[in-house]
This record gives sequence, structure tokens and C-alpha cells, in this order.
Amino acid sequence: MSTDDGDRVRRFLEHHRIEVVDQLAEWVEIPSVASQPDRQPDVERSARWLAGAMREVGLETTILHAGPAPAVFGCTETDPSRPTVLVYSHHDVRHAKPEEWAETEPFRPVRRDGRLYGRGASDAKGQVVAHLWGLRAHLERRGGAGPAVNLKYLVEGEEELGSAHLAALLDAERDRLACDVVVFSDTLQWKDGDPAVVTSMRGMTGATLTVTGPARDVHSGAVSGSAPNPAHALVAVLAAMHDADGRIAVPGFLDDVDEITEERRQQLADLRFDSEVWTDRTETRSIVGEPGHTVEERLWARPTIEVLTLLAGDPTGFPRAVVPREATATISIRTVPHQRVSTIAEQLRSFVADRLPDGFTHELSIPEETGQDPYVTPDGPALDALVRAMEAGHGRRPAGRMGNAGGGPAELLGRVFDAPVLFIGTGLPEDHWHASDESVDVRTLLDGAASIAHLWDELPSSSS
Repeated sequence: MSTDDGDRVRRFLEHHRIEVVDQLAEWVEIPSVASQPDRQPDVERSARWLAGAMREVGLETTILHAGPAPAVFGCTETDPSRPTVLVYSHHDVRHAKPEEWAETEPFRPVRRDGRLYGRGASDAKGQVVAHLWGLRAHLERRGGAGPAVNLKYLVEGEEELGSAHLAALLDAERDRLACDVVVFSDTLQWKDGDPAVVTSMRGMTGATLTVTGPARDVHSGAVSGSAPNPAHALVAVLAAMHDADGRIAVPGFLDDVDEITEERRQQLADLRFDSEVWTDRTETRSIVGEPGHTVEERLWARPTIEVLTLLAGDPTGFPRAVVPREATATISIRTVPHQRVSTIAEQLRSFVADRLPDGFTHELSIPEETGQDPYVTPDGPALDALVRAMEAGHGRRPAGRMGNAGGGPAELLGRVFDAPVLFIGTGLPEDHWHASDESVDVRTLLDGAASIAHLWDELPSSSS
């Protein structure tokens, strides 16, 4: 890829900056929240909108269903001798709490200080729009010759629900979706103007633990000190999942976790991590975690157990001064290579049963069918092509190799199609995924689109 070609792609995207943002803003206005049944018509509308946007770029489109949420398929196949790429992302978004948004309402996008604010602007509608414009830039540079690879796009509609029906969809549409390489675009970038190559994704599963004590809520003045309090029992079990230093203390949980290699440590060190900058960007205020590991290692190479919600008694309104009948916690578990959801589930079930005091019952729900296993991109020509494409798209060589701290169906896609999975995303840690005031940095979005445009040129040379 010549310097002139790289400049041409960047000029094209910069020339169309306003159109890129306008198109994304139009899509963000559609509240495609798959977790809310009353939003199902909006999820369908989002799929139709995307199908139309794909057709404008010259893709043949079909809306696919496996379960209630629609997925959008688009393709342009030009030459069977060229590699076939399947791009994966999603168009559903997390629900939002409007009262917590300061910059705008969740589905009324606004532009401010080089960013577009709105639910889905970064996770992951912005990433899909980057692909649409990356393809436009690629085709413009080729002067109407068609893409350099055969392209397929699968944009699902229930990723935020754990991709519950994705495996069934992949099985039903295996021939239609067959590919040589998967490009996964639901990820974060290192920081604006300083790219890094994502080469791993942690696995993920969730759990809900409910502890029950009395037969009903009981007046605390009448029974306190003698009645079993499920809130006390629940927090004791949760606290025991880590030792005093912050290490996971669930027996067997770390048995399958490999030590981090020196090569991987160096790749992470190349990112030039600054703890003060990181806490400022993420608004975490401080850093905690497993001793003996850097923040980068904890984020991308070590497993975690996090408590997300606690519910007992009267969380809102005036308290009734009762010992609650039950207490519930939701938990997020992130896994690393060699850990499996089924094994983790059994370890947690044994741990809770052993730690819960007498006088309580419990229910631990772990939906293994929506659990996702970790994935590591193998070294090889496809990964080398991604590095070159990102260097051309961002105008500088990627700083190092990072991971994606979240989860997603990367392992499933790689396994079903027996293909390497490449990660390319346009999000940043400060984009506030799943939280209030989600936004996307337009410069990072355009750099990502440029990288995508170059990737379609680089992949054919990697397979020759």
C-alpha cells in the first residue's frame, strides 16, 4: 500500500466526515433495545435501516431470524479465487436510564467537541458505520473495480442479550456465511491517535445468586439478632470469592489459567500505560486488583469475578425496617484461555453451597447456553495484514498488542468457520459503553474506517 493510496483514503473519509456522522446519528435515533419487549418494533426498524444502508453501498442484503431479534446479512462476492471475509457486529443496544444522561437524551444524538453522543454511537452502531464507509473508501480508491476480497456482513440483533440464538443462526446459515477470515468489530481501541492491535478477547458468563432466609419480610425490631438475614449471608459469600489481597479464592477457578508469558508481558508493556491517564479516561478514580499483575494484565490476561448488582429489602422509597425474605446479586465472570463456562459453573455452585451458613436456602442461576469462551488470534498472515492496514489507516504503526476486556462470540465464530478472527474496533475506554452519555470520537471512527479500507487490500496479499 503506497503512501499516496493511504492519503487518498483519508482524504475521501475526511471529505465525507459530515455525511458519516449524519448517517450514524440517524441510526442512533432508533432505540433498538432488544432486552425490552416493547422495543421489538424498533429492533426490526433498526435492521431494516441497516439493510437499506448496506444496499446503498452495493451489498445484497437479507434479514435473517433465529429467535426474536433480526440479524442483517449483506454480501458482495466478486471472485471465488479471492479470500472471503465475514464481518461480525451487532445493531442492538443496551437499555438506558435517561435521568442519568447529562449531554443529551439517549436516542437524541448530539455533536459536541468532536464526538457524537447517543446510545449505540460507539457500541456498536458506530463500528458498523465505520465498515460501511471503509468499504466506500476502498471502492473509491479502486476506481470501480469492486472489492479486493469477497465480503460478507453479519450484524446480529441480540448481542447485548448474550447472543442467545447466534449459534443456531450460524448452524442454519453455515453455507451462506462460510468464510476464510472473520473480522470482529465490537471492540475498543487503545487511545485516540495511538492505535494498538487487539489479539485476544476474554470469555464471559453471568450468574444470579438469590439467598432466602425467613418465609417473608419480618419486622426488624421484632426479630433482629435472632432471625437469619439473607443480605448478611449473601454479602459474606460474595466477599469470600476473593482473598484479602484481591485474588480470586474460589477453589479450582485459577487452575486452568496459564502464567503470562514474557512475550505477552512485553507486548502489553509496549502500550506505554499511564495509570493516572487511565483512571482519568475511565473515571474509575483509583486502581485495585490482583497483586503481581499490571492493570493491562488484569484487563486482558487474567480472569475476574465482579459483583454488578445487589438487591435486598427496600432499594427505593422509604425503608420499612424489615429483615428481608431474600437477597439477590448478579455477577459477571470473565475468563481467559483454557477456562470453560461449564467448569466455572460447577466451581461456583460448589463454592456457594459450601460457604452458605445453615438456615438459608439459595438458587444460583448460570445460563451456560449464553456463556462465551475466550479467544486468541493466532499469529499468521491475516494478523500481519491487519497490522499493516492499521498503520496505513491511522498514519502510525500500532503501539503494541492489547486485548479486549469484554466478551463476545469470537470463539464461536472462529470455531464454526475454522477461520482466524481479527479484531478491529473504533471504540475507546472513555466512550461510556453501557453507561450514561455514551459517545464516539469521530476522529477514531474515521481512522477505523480507513484501516478497514486498507484491510481489504492487504488480506489478498496475505493469502497468496
